[in-house]
Amino acid sequence: MKLPRRKFLHLAAGAAALPAVLRIARAEAYPARPVHIIVGFAPGSASDIIARLIGQRLSERLGQPFVIENRGGVGGSLGAAAVVRAAPDGYTLLLCGSADAINTTVYDNLSFNFIRDIAPVGSIADGPLVLVVHPSFPAKTVPEFIAYAKANPGTINFGSAGVGTVAQLAGELFKVMAGVDLVHVPYRGLAPAITDLIGGRVQAIFSTMPPAIAQVRAGKLRALAVTSAMRSEALPDLPTIGDFLPGYQATLMNGLGAPKNTPAEIVERLNKEINAALADPGIKTRLADLGNVPIAMSPTEFGKFLADETEKWAKVIRAANIKPD
Repeated sequence: MKLPRRKFLHLAAGAAALPAVLRIARAEAYPARPVHIIVGFAPGSASDIIARLIGQRLSERLGQPFVIENRGGVGGSLGAAAVVRAAPDGYTLLLCGSADAINTTVYDNLSFNFIRDIAPVGSIADGPLVLVVHPSFPAKTVPEFIAYAKANPGTINFGSAGVGTVAQLAGELFKVMAGVDLVHVPYRGLAPAITDLIGGRVQAIFSTMPPAIAQVRAGKLRALAVTSAMRSEALPDLPTIGDFLPGYQATLMNGLGAPKNTPAEIVERLNKEINAALADPGIKTRLADLGNVPIAMSPTEFGKFLADETEKWAKVIRAANIKPD
């Protein structure tokens, strides 16, 4: 039977619109079960704290639990590898960011390509590091620290959370820009490094904010400066290292990623909900208490940031000849 032209066109238009309708329906139905956020670092780390904070808000907004899973190891890459292998359905996400951009160059034998295999969903927060020393350390300012380091080359040990972590790279970048010789001492996480700094077994740490703030406020550590381009609301009296070394900047950006080929409508739904959560005054205050600044980006913007971060730190890693343990 031959259909009238008008009816035929109507049916054809309906068929063409069907995929879009299905995509919208799928996004509206998501999530229908718990969502897992994989964190490649230990509980209590800066990344873990931020994952739990955003996970709670997403759970409240979307009506399903967002379960945090810690899978530490290989500088966070074990967690990334687990997400790369997961089904691209929006139910397995990765707390990702600067650390993964760094790992791309540090570990040249990874089973995946982070930029290619993880779809950026959205940024959450950018956090400065803080240069901390023991209260008995002779230097009380960054210029005094540089002068002391130049007068005593190779005698200042700076701790980090491990080889290839942002805490090490912040120190390596400082060494190059200040022209000083500092000795890197890697630990298995920042907690033992800070314990040794308080005990006087290392002299400095370029620490992420959450583990250091309480020790600074308690007077157990002295903070000299933050590593961001702007001062931090958490420690507003501190200058930036860039005030003395123009152009210096080292921060830890965190966001969410998903396996490649995750439906675009689910990525967009998650991005919308993340950005809405970041606009909430309560989450802004909580992030500020941790020394972090909420930053909302589109998936495209977050992807560009990760690519730029990868390129930036690759230069530092190669110049310092950083190799994994």
